[in-house]
Amino acid sequence: MRGIILAGGTGSRLHPLTRVTNKHLLPVYDKPMIYHPLETLKSLGLKDILIVTGGESLGDMMNLLGSGTDQGIRLTYKIQDKARGIADALLCAEDYCRNDGKVAVILGDNIFDPLKFPSEVAKDNDAYIFLKEVQDPERFGVANFNEKNEIIGIEEKPKTPKSNFAVTGLYIYPSDVFEFIKTLQPSKRGELEITDVNNHYLKNKKLKAVKVEGHWSDAGTFPSLLRASLIKAGIANGSLYDEKVIDLIHKLNKTQ
Repeated sequence: MRGIILAGGTGSRLHPLTRVTNKHLLPVYDKPMIYHPLETLKSLGLKDILIVTGGESLGDMMNLLGSGTDQGIRLTYKIQDKARGIADALLCAEDYCRNDGKVAVILGDNIFDPLKFPSEVAKDNDAYIFLKEVQDPERFGVANFNEKNEIIGIEEKPKTPKSNFAVTGLYIYPSDVFEFIKTLQPSKRGELEITDVNNHYLKNKKLKAVKVEGHWSDAGTFPSLLRASLIKAGIANGSLYDEKVIDLIHKLNKTQ
């Protein structure tokens, strides 16, 4: 299984911080943001990792991370010419992942506690998503459940969420994911949506959902970037941040 970090996009919600740099190079506590998804993929035991980014950021990304040798991994880089959604960015990795079985995909602005992965993720032929209960689910893809607590659908950024379980930016897919993405039509936003990919596997009874027990945050807005830094600071120092700060961050997030 190979790993893919999607680290493109314009980072417009973080302007002016991102006017002259890729958001994935911004600091999250004591490291550039991109280091954290790298650590998540390494915790899966992955050694071969592709970073998909925009052409204007490629040089900075390579100067920072190099070949990956100092981290005990092998890094490859691919340019996404134009931002057309998460699924489109994933499609850029098709040649890299050809004939290598399943792929683990993580968005470059997703920050996790160290994760415990189900042992079968690399062995079976199912897709996996990772869910986290949040206070602001309308910002994310949201999982819907039936009375048996079985996942029955995923809605992208619903105005009225049917649950508080957000689909985090970590996915594991069988190798046929690339062929399916090629059949997708752009959404109203003009993007190829990863939610459509997940619903495809759900419809075919090949999607498994894992609930994340530890902390998780994206880092694509000012409040969530702050929260991600606080999460990592808390982990590093063996303590958690004040709950009043969390409440303030959630209130700020609702205005973004």
